[in-house]
Amino acid sequence: MAGKTISEKILSAKSGEDARAGDVVVCRVDCALATDGSAPMALDYFEAMGGQRVSDPRRIVFALDHYAPAPSRNTAQLHQRMREFAALHGVTLFEVGEGIGHQLIVESGRAIPGSLVLGADSHSVTYGALNAFATGIGSSDLAAIMIAGRIWLRVPESIKVTLTGRLPVGVYPKDVALALAGLLGADGATYQALEFAGPAVRDLDLEDRLVLANFAVEMGAKNAIFPADDRTYAYLDGRAAAPFAAVAPDAGAHYCREISLALDSLAPQVALPHQVDRVTGIANAAGTAVQMVYLGTCTGGRVRDFHQARDVLRAAGGIARGVQLVVTPASRTVLETLMRDGTLADFIAWGAVVGTPGCGSCCGTCGAIPGDGVNVISTANRNFKGRMGNGQAAIYLASPASCAAAAARGAIADPREVMP
Repeated sequence: MAGKTISEKILSAKSGEDARAGDVVVCRVDCALATDGSAPMALDYFEAMGGQRVSDPRRIVFALDHYAPAPSRNTAQLHQRMREFAALHGVTLFEVGEGIGHQLIVESGRAIPGSLVLGADSHSVTYGALNAFATGIGSSDLAAIMIAGRIWLRVPESIKVTLTGRLPVGVYPKDVALALAGLLGADGATYQALEFAGPAVRDLDLEDRLVLANFAVEMGAKNAIFPADDRTYAYLDGRAAAPFAAVAPDAGAHYCREISLALDSLAPQVALPHQVDRVTGIANAAGTAVQMVYLGTCTGGRVRDFHQARDVLRAAGGIARGVQLVVTPASRTVLETLMRDGTLADFIAWGAVVGTPGCGSCCGTCGAIPGDGVNVISTANRNFKGRMGNGQAAIYLASPASCAAAAARGAIADPREVMP
């Protein structure tokens, strides 16, 4: 019998069965997230299923992040419903302004090695950076978890993604994520796990891994998962919400596919409108005028991302005339860090619009909305037509440094041409 992948081993532990790819198992859930984009429907299902109480409130988290602050009376009422439910059942609720639920799950130490962490949002795959099995679920699944504490899952096959080499100057984890999307395609990993491995993994900071795990769903993946190492343990030191044990693949684990990516061969990448996998080297899009630059989201809204953008803008002397720069930190903690180290003051001095920590403009539910005919370059994870609230705008995806270079030039540019 072949050995097991990391995903197979975690789902075996959570189900109490010898779980193999293709099996359907019922698993105990360690943590589940609901956002204001999914919780209202989940509460409807909770009532329709006859729910009387939440089985274990410690395992459920609500986040008011997609509509932060509430853009309408109806949304404000949905927020209030979530607050009342959370207070009644003892569920943790992250308020408006505290940040994106995914970032808060990570910051609060709820995603730990070997855990099963789910969210009623597709980008819940982010937590796999911490050696957790993490995936998105529907609102009805979330309601069932609130009542029973369990969920059924089909065990995914795993694709082994071996990373080698070191990132060259001016090339960042977002470029790696975009290169993978271009290689695999938007559906190239459908209901499969991306299991990252290889010597380059140890050189990636935890924030770098979050970028790659987050982007896995854009390739159709059920989940993405990293091995745990010293960087994982350092991040969780004093933060982990429970004891944990790292999970590694067996030497004889079976993979449905194996791919390798040499990081030192990469150049800055960009995804062209309106497809995440329409990826090319940034040189092929250079000179395309941009009118809006967005720095933020659960992909590119962390301290490291803003520092990368800041360094490019400092070297360039600020933003070009006619460019709207929108900055939205992924959490209040990120915002406070940027305030303390002067980064936020720099962005404000350059004329940036600073948004409430949360999802902001990413999905067009609140925040700055681009106008007709506007080209946007963003650190986000999706560029579908209408994604930012206007189907007449065009969205390009790139690294924070590439986005900053575009802000400085007023057109898409290779950040290496702007950096000192």
